[in-house]
Amino acid sequence: MTTATSAIALKKLGLMDYNEAWQLQRTFHDEVATGQRPSTLILLEHPPVFTAGRRTQEHERPTDGSTVIDVDRGGKITFHGPGQLVGYPIVQLRNGNDVVGFVREIETALIKVCAEFGIAAERFCERSGVWIRDSRGDRKIAAIGLRVARGVTMHGFALNISPDLSYFDRIVPCGIPDAGVTSFARELGREISIADVSPILERHIFESLAKVAQ
Repeated sequence: MTTATSAIALKKLGLMDYNEAWQLQRTFHDEVATGQRPSTLILLEHPPVFTAGRRTQEHERPTDGSTVIDVDRGGKITFHGPGQLVGYPIVQLRNGNDVVGFVREIETALIKVCAEFGIAAERFCERSGVWIRDSRGDRKIAAIGLRVARGVTMHGFALNISPDLSYFDRIVPCGIPDAGVTSFARELGREISIADVSPILERHIFESLAKVAQ
């Protein structure tokens, strides 16, 4: 399903194999960079998979034989699976050098999404992504990992709605050993679906992307 908001298109794909989605990203990236396609946000879920960014160290990987896909984004290792809303903004940046500004806009959008459900999320200056920090400790609810080439972004964010969090126990998530991982379902103490969150995320993420897209 493809729709459009302003100058940025939206493609919603449901559950999709990671490698298939990665190839689709590469195709879209080339088309956006050459002006054949408008900037596009891909939203989907993946079957269970571990992906490792360029800075992943060997001890952070699973030791149980789980398959890991090495990718060309920044950051370290993470998990994707059903119940996690994954977004790949393939966006021509207005300022191709302002990668930090782009990440901050994504963080802002995700924090606003959390707030609409009564979850007090925030930035953690020393660590990327979106966090909950309180008396129960630091725990990550959204991960962000990007690549920018020819002024166009790839990869993106993963917001934990109701995934099986036990998969994160097999790795050192994002290379951070002293913090946990959480989800909307865990924080709210109730069932919640991708369909519950997706429309709200779309609204906030497009507001943020409009500020940085060319």
